[in-house]
Amino acid sequence: MQRGALLDAARSLLSEGGTEALTFPALAERTGLARSSVYEYFRSRAAVVEELCAVDFPVWAAEIEAAMERAESPEAKIEAYVRSQLGLVGDRRHRAVVAISASELDAGAREKIRAAHGGLVAMIVEALAALGQAEPRLAAMLLQGVVDAAVRRIELGAAEDPEVVTEAAVAMALRGVGG
Repeated sequence: MQRGALLDAARSLLSEGGTEALTFPALAERTGLARSSVYEYFRSRAAVVEELCAVDFPVWAAEIEAAMERAESPEAKIEAYVRSQLGLVGDRRHRAVVAISASELDAGAREKIRAAHGGLVAMIVEALAALGQAEPRLAAMLLQGVVDAAVRRIELGAAEDPEVVTEAAVAMALRGVGG
Protein backbone atom coordinates (compact mmCIF):
# COMPACT_ATOMS: atom_id res chain seq x y z
CA MET A 1 0.00 0.00 0.00
CA GLN A 2 2.77 2.48 0.86
CA ARG A 3 4.69 1.51 -2.28
CA GLY A 4 1.61 2.40 -4.33
CA ALA A 5 1.28 5.71 -2.50
CA LEU A 6 4.94 6.47 -3.21
CA LEU A 7 4.47 5.70 -6.91
CA ASP A 8 1.35 7.85 -7.05
CA ALA A 9 3.22 10.71 -5.38
CA ALA A 10 6.12 10.22 -7.82
CA ARG A 11 3.73 10.46 -10.80
CA SER A 12 2.35 13.70 -9.44
CA LEU A 13 5.75 15.19 -8.73
CA LEU A 14 7.10 14.26 -12.16
CA SER A 15 4.08 15.58 -14.00
CA GLU A 16 4.04 18.81 -12.00
CA GLY A 17 7.73 19.64 -11.94
CA GLY A 18 9.77 17.16 -13.96
CA THR A 19 12.68 15.16 -12.67
CA GLU A 20 13.91 17.99 -10.43
CA ALA A 21 10.70 17.72 -8.41
CA LEU A 22 11.17 14.02 -7.75
CA THR A 23 13.15 13.98 -4.53
CA PHE A 24 12.95 11.69 -1.56
CA PRO A 25 12.04 14.56 0.79
CA ALA A 26 9.19 15.51 -1.57
CA LEU A 27 8.02 11.89 -1.76
CA ALA A 28 8.11 11.68 2.03
CA GLU A 29 6.14 14.91 2.37
CA ARG A 30 3.50 13.84 -0.18
CA THR A 31 2.97 10.47 1.45
CA GLY A 32 3.40 11.40 5.09
CA LEU A 33 6.25 8.93 5.44
CA ALA A 34 9.61 9.60 6.99
CA ARG A 35 12.36 10.18 4.45
CA SER A 36 14.15 7.07 5.72
CA SER A 37 11.02 5.05 4.97
CA VAL A 38 11.16 6.10 1.32
CA TYR A 39 14.66 4.58 1.14
CA GLU A 40 13.22 1.28 2.43
CA TYR A 41 11.19 1.03 -0.76
CA PHE A 42 13.53 2.61 -3.32
CA ARG A 43 17.32 2.95 -3.37
CA SER A 44 17.33 5.92 -5.78
CA ARG A 45 15.22 8.21 -7.94
CA ALA A 46 16.13 6.00 -10.88
CA ALA A 47 14.63 3.02 -9.05
CA VAL A 48 11.38 4.96 -8.56
CA VAL A 49 11.31 5.83 -12.24
CA GLU A 50 12.09 2.27 -13.28
CA GLU A 51 9.21 0.94 -11.22
CA LEU A 52 6.86 3.60 -12.58
CA CYS A 53 7.71 2.45 -16.08
CA ALA A 54 7.28 -1.20 -15.12
CA VAL A 55 3.85 -0.50 -13.62
CA ASP A 56 2.46 2.13 -16.00
CA PHE A 57 3.82 1.12 -19.38
CA PRO A 58 1.88 -2.19 -19.61
CA VAL A 59 -1.36 -0.38 -18.78
CA TRP A 60 -0.62 2.25 -21.40
CA ALA A 61 0.28 -0.42 -23.97
CA ALA A 62 -2.94 -2.33 -23.22
CA GLU A 63 -4.97 0.82 -23.88
CA ILE A 64 -3.25 1.28 -27.24
CA GLU A 65 -3.72 -2.38 -28.11
CA ALA A 66 -7.41 -2.25 -27.19
CA ALA A 67 -7.93 0.78 -29.44
CA MET A 68 -6.22 -1.04 -32.29
CA GLU A 69 -8.31 -4.19 -31.74
CA ARG A 70 -11.51 -2.15 -32.14
CA ALA A 71 -10.30 -0.89 -35.53
CA GLU A 72 -11.36 -2.97 -38.51
CA SER A 73 -8.92 -2.07 -41.29
CA PRO A 74 -5.12 -1.75 -41.34
CA GLU A 75 -5.50 2.01 -41.90
CA ALA A 76 -7.87 2.30 -38.95
CA LYS A 77 -5.43 0.31 -36.79
CA ILE A 78 -2.62 2.72 -37.70
CA GLU A 79 -4.86 5.68 -36.93
CA ALA A 80 -5.85 4.14 -33.58
CA TYR A 81 -2.17 3.49 -32.81
CA VAL A 82 -1.25 7.13 -33.37
CA ARG A 83 -4.34 8.69 -31.79
CA SER A 84 -4.30 6.52 -28.68
CA GLN A 85 -0.65 7.30 -27.96
CA LEU A 86 -1.16 11.02 -28.48
CA GLY A 87 -4.37 10.90 -26.45
CA LEU A 88 -2.33 9.66 -23.49
CA VAL A 89 -0.08 12.73 -23.53
CA GLY A 90 -2.33 14.54 -21.04
CA ASP A 91 -2.47 11.50 -18.75
CA ARG A 92 -0.25 11.99 -15.73
CA ARG A 93 1.19 8.46 -16.14
CA HIS A 94 2.48 9.54 -19.52
CA ARG A 95 3.64 12.95 -18.28
CA ALA A 96 5.61 11.19 -15.57
CA VAL A 97 7.33 8.88 -18.04
CA VAL A 98 8.08 11.73 -20.46
CA ALA A 99 9.52 13.83 -17.62
CA ILE A 100 12.14 11.20 -16.94
CA SER A 101 15.64 11.95 -18.09
CA ALA A 102 17.15 8.84 -19.66
CA SER A 103 20.56 9.89 -18.35
CA GLU A 104 19.30 9.34 -14.80
CA LEU A 105 18.57 5.71 -15.45
CA ASP A 106 21.08 2.94 -15.39
CA ALA A 107 21.67 0.81 -18.48
CA GLY A 108 19.33 -1.93 -17.25
CA ALA A 109 16.45 0.49 -16.74
CA ARG A 110 17.01 2.11 -20.14
CA GLU A 111 16.99 -1.34 -21.74
CA LYS A 112 13.68 -2.20 -20.05
CA ILE A 113 12.15 1.02 -21.38
CA ARG A 114 13.52 0.31 -24.88
CA ALA A 115 12.04 -3.19 -24.74
CA ALA A 116 8.66 -1.79 -23.68
CA HIS A 117 8.75 0.67 -26.58
CA GLY A 118 9.70 -2.23 -28.83
CA GLY A 119 6.48 -3.90 -27.76
CA LEU A 120 4.56 -0.85 -28.94
CA VAL A 121 6.29 -0.93 -32.30
CA ALA A 122 5.54 -4.66 -32.64
CA MET A 123 1.81 -3.91 -32.30
CA ILE A 124 1.70 -2.05 -35.59
CA VAL A 125 3.92 -4.28 -37.76
CA GLU A 126 1.07 -6.54 -38.88
CA ALA A 127 -1.10 -3.62 -40.02
CA LEU A 128 1.81 -2.15 -41.98
CA ALA A 129 2.50 -5.53 -43.60
CA ALA A 130 -1.19 -5.76 -44.56
CA LEU A 131 -0.81 -2.41 -46.33
CA GLY A 132 2.02 -3.84 -48.41
CA GLN A 133 5.01 -2.33 -46.61
CA ALA A 134 8.09 -4.20 -47.86
CA GLU A 135 9.86 -3.59 -44.52
CA PRO A 136 7.01 -3.45 -41.98
CA ARG A 137 9.30 -3.50 -38.91
CA LEU A 138 11.33 -0.57 -40.26
CA ALA A 139 8.13 1.25 -41.21
CA ALA A 140 6.82 0.65 -37.68
CA MET A 141 9.95 2.15 -36.13
CA LEU A 142 9.70 5.18 -38.41
CA LEU A 143 6.01 5.55 -37.61
CA GLN A 144 6.87 5.50 -33.91
CA GLY A 145 9.36 8.29 -34.64
CA VAL A 146 6.49 10.40 -35.99
CA VAL A 147 4.47 9.63 -32.86
CA ASP A 148 7.42 10.47 -30.59
CA ALA A 149 7.96 13.79 -32.39
CA ALA A 150 4.26 14.63 -32.01
CA VAL A 151 4.40 13.72 -28.30
CA ARG A 152 7.35 16.08 -27.82
CA ARG A 153 5.55 18.83 -29.74
CA ILE A 154 2.46 18.50 -27.54
CA GLU A 155 4.52 18.21 -24.34
CA LEU A 156 6.46 21.37 -25.19
CA GLY A 157 3.19 23.30 -25.35
CA ALA A 158 3.91 24.28 -28.94
CA ALA A 159 1.92 27.00 -30.64
CA GLU A 160 -0.36 24.43 -32.24
CA ASP A 161 -3.30 22.98 -30.38
CA PRO A 162 -2.66 19.33 -29.41
CA GLU A 163 -5.53 18.30 -31.68
CA VAL A 164 -3.81 19.99 -34.64
CA VAL A 165 -0.61 18.10 -33.83
CA THR A 166 -2.58 14.85 -33.56
CA GLU A 167 -4.32 15.40 -36.89
CA ALA A 168 -1.00 16.19 -38.57
CA ALA A 169 0.60 13.05 -37.10
CA VAL A 170 -2.33 10.89 -38.24
CA ALA A 171 -2.16 12.39 -41.74
CA MET A 172 1.58 11.77 -41.90
CA ALA A 173 1.11 8.20 -40.70
CA LEU A 174 -1.56 7.46 -43.26
CA ARG A 175 -0.46 9.55 -46.24
CA GLY A 176 3.20 10.35 -45.67
CA VAL A 177 4.68 13.73 -46.37
CA GLY A 178 2.49 14.18 -49.46
CA GLY A 179 -0.36 15.22 -47.11
